[in-house]
Amino acid sequence: MIDAYEDPGTPDTRGGWRFLWWLVRCQPGRSVAGALLGSTWMVLLAAQPYLMARAVDDGLLPGRLGVLAGWTGAMFVVGALNAWVSILRHRVMTRVRMDANFRTVKVVVGHVVRLGAALPRRAGAGEVVTIGVGDVQTLASALTVVGPGVGSLVVYGVVAGLLLAISAPLAAVVLLGVPVIALLTGPPALRLQRAESGYRELQGVLTARIGDLAGGLRVLNGLGGKGLVADAFRNDSRRLRAQGYRVGAVASWVQALGVGLPTLFLAVVTWLAARLTAQGSMSVGELVSVYGYVAVLIGPVAFFVRMAYDLNRGVVAARRAVRLLRLEPEPDTGTLPAPAGPAELHDPASGVRVVPGRLTALAAARPAEAAAVVDRLGRYGPTDATWGGVRLDAVPLADVRRRLLVADNEADLFAGPLREVLAAAHPADGATLRRAVYAAAAEDVVRGLPDGLDTVVAGQGRSLSGGQRQRVRLARALLADPEVLLAVEPTSALDAHTEATVADRLRAAREGRTTLVTTTSPLVLARADTVVFLADGKVAATGPHPCLLAREPAYRALVARDGGETGDATDPAASAATAGATTPPAQEPPA
Repeated sequence: MIDAYEDPGTPDTRGGWRFLWWLVRCQPGRSVAGALLGSTWMVLLAAQPYLMARAVDDGLLPGRLGVLAGWTGAMFVVGALNAWVSILRHRVMTRVRMDANFRTVKVVVGHVVRLGAALPRRAGAGEVVTIGVGDVQTLASALTVVGPGVGSLVVYGVVAGLLLAISAPLAAVVLLGVPVIALLTGPPALRLQRAESGYRELQGVLTARIGDLAGGLRVLNGLGGKGLVADAFRNDSRRLRAQGYRVGAVASWVQALGVGLPTLFLAVVTWLAARLTAQGSMSVGELVSVYGYVAVLIGPVAFFVRMAYDLNRGVVAARRAVRLLRLEPEPDTGTLPAPAGPAELHDPASGVRVVPGRLTALAAARPAEAAAVVDRLGRYGPTDATWGGVRLDAVPLADVRRRLLVADNEADLFAGPLREVLAAAHPADGATLRRAVYAAAAEDVVRGLPDGLDTVVAGQGRSLSGGQRQRVRLARALLADPEVLLAVEPTSALDAHTEATVADRLRAAREGRTTLVTTTSPLVLARADTVVFLADGKVAATGPHPCLLAREPAYRALVARDGGETGDATDPAASAATAGATTPPAQEPPA
């Protein structure tokens, strides 16, 4: 089975069938062993009717008790051996399925990581979850064909040969019967494939809606939109249920044919064998063996039908996985070296310039405009931004990610101990962790948890309040200690006192390092070295916060939280209020 840290290989994404075949080729030894064990198991099943025929014809005669005992013992030995082979076959096939499952999961997760920020623009969360939870199991189950599937073909040929030695007409019926069954079950199987594909698509949509509901329930309650979203969810559920009924209807026909046709097949062959026995063309022992052979064939014939069902479902699941694996990350054509040291970031689309080594605040009436600037400066999407005079998209993406960090106020928080949530890919000692927590004013968050930094936090920080989540995200970004930090609204969910504390400590923690913060809070703006005011996506004014209050009415209207801020930069009272003078100065974190 694939090891957790083993390279899963390069998948064949040319189609669903090719992807399934790639999963088989990734474990050739186990696949061959499954085929051999499956074939041996079914051939030994077919050997029992032959031994029984010999026991009836040769042992049920006066004075032949020893012969009867010998054939009976042979049947016992073959049965015991076959039971052992069956156990081995089941173990091998379980490993085949598990390897396919884990390998596909690892390939999908690895590709999702490579897609990075491009993933939300290419595929929905519901589709990814549906592939990782449902489709992976379905396509792994389809690999059963490499064991019992091959065995069914082998035993079919063996039984046909044995019947040919007994009666050519019976052999002809057996050889022709299975193709007829395949023709009868083919159209429903193809229809099932189409219905299953539509069902999986709707399932992905509904899964995405469930994720949205789980993540935004509090907001929906506050806005009164819970009923509207609930109605949409009911409609999607109704459509999924209707599609599920269609899948179930087709699947029921496929499964009914899988059970009914082999039984009818057995009845026809048995009737013909009984007629031949009554006519004296066959012995009683041969009649018994024919019945046994056909009874053994019911399993393979039924499996052929089941195999078509599983393969069709597996191909649908594999195509969905392949469609995700075909998505390409954002092209990285960068070849130019990054600036050797701190350098200015410039966004020509807006005119924003981020001076190295300083705390710059970006204020915009529409937060989306400020976020768009950060995306361009952080190279999350198409950009013509420059870094030290070099186009950002001309620098290798790995260099950009290593030195520039975009800290979104809605960035994902993974489940796990808070210590690991904060450290992410940057393991840190206790003192470093405490400094980052202090800088984000998150000491009370840690103190309020039962096990402190070792407390397990739920996915997306659902066990924390909105303000606590925001400070945890900021602490994580500060712990990464990037050369350039681009923070989107890091204090928007905080009360005024905590916001002022975070602003003071953020400035101290990032002293001498390049930092850009998008905000409209006067408590944060007053502590910035430079404030850039955006209007309609363009730089309208630049300067210290008090100066912009004095000379820019639009800026004053945006950031003033009460009528007391007149913009008089010479008014000591106004300046003190704007600067948050009542907030205690930042202190060093405790040792």
